[in-house]
Amino acid sequence: MEIGLFLGSPSDLDKTIEQVRDARDAGFASVWLAQIFGLDALALLALVGREVDGIALGTGVVPTYPRHPMALAGQALTTQVASGNRLVLGIGLSHQVVVEGMWGYSYDRPARHMREYLSALLPLLRGEAVNVQGETLKAAGQMQTGGAAAPPVLLAALAPAMLKLAGGTADGTITWMTGTSTVASHIVPSITAAARDAGRPAPRVAVGLAVQVTDDVAAARALAAKTFALYNGLPSYRAMLDKEGAEGPADVAIVGDAATVRAHVEQLAEAGATDFVASPFGRGDDVKRTVEVLASIVGSV
Repeated sequence: MEIGLFLGSPSDLDKTIEQVRDARDAGFASVWLAQIFGLDALALLALVGREVDGIALGTGVVPTYPRHPMALAGQALTTQVASGNRLVLGIGLSHQVVVEGMWGYSYDRPARHMREYLSALLPLLRGEAVNVQGETLKAAGQMQTGGAAAPPVLLAALAPAMLKLAGGTADGTITWMTGTSTVASHIVPSITAAARDAGRPAPRVAVGLAVQVTDDVAAARALAAKTFALYNGLPSYRAMLDKEGAEGPADVAIVGDAATVRAHVEQLAEAGATDFVASPFGRGDDVKRTVEVLASIVGSV
């Protein structure tokens, strides 16, 4: 299992370049940026990719609704050119409250939207012409790839319909707020079966979780509960927390001393995760200490 670092949604280009360089030098396989309401993640990764080599660059994730598949394909291929083909393109639906309440799009039939979106996006990334006349979107045209390779595409997939798409059509999934037991009992079996039934290679399963190396577990979980409270109210994440038997996000965060964190990371690998996308959190030197411990695990799980 490879270990990467989730850097959130950065607001400082120079700091992001420094963080990615530090992650590369520490041996991490990848870094991941969110696309939320700040700087553009793919633009940042294109700039970072020109400055720092030797590490994969992922999005976790880019919402599909505001970006036509031709626009996203153009951005992704540009990032590939700039980075020497190191992009891992994570995409997702976002959430109804955002799609309808903030962007003004309909969130009706989200699985159909993603199925039609992929039917346009994936061929476009390969430089193929498309003519998709779907119920939720239309796309007709072709991208000039300029030698860029099609990046692997991971879906933010948690529910059965999305996991079927992630394994049967895309290259895998990237999860969040999904505990180890649920990865083992739900995510991995569902997506693996979808890939097998479609005659596709074994899917990538990138598991994102908050992590803190600490001697004060109670304080760390209290901080996690406060920091990640909003995920309690988002139905897709709440469903995964319920599957895990977790009261809230604090219960799926990985917290404890170095040995405890290492053991939990090993459990993720045993559960079938191909990637651990670690999101260090904390106060003071907590994040630095957590990153150092994770770096010591790289290559041994």
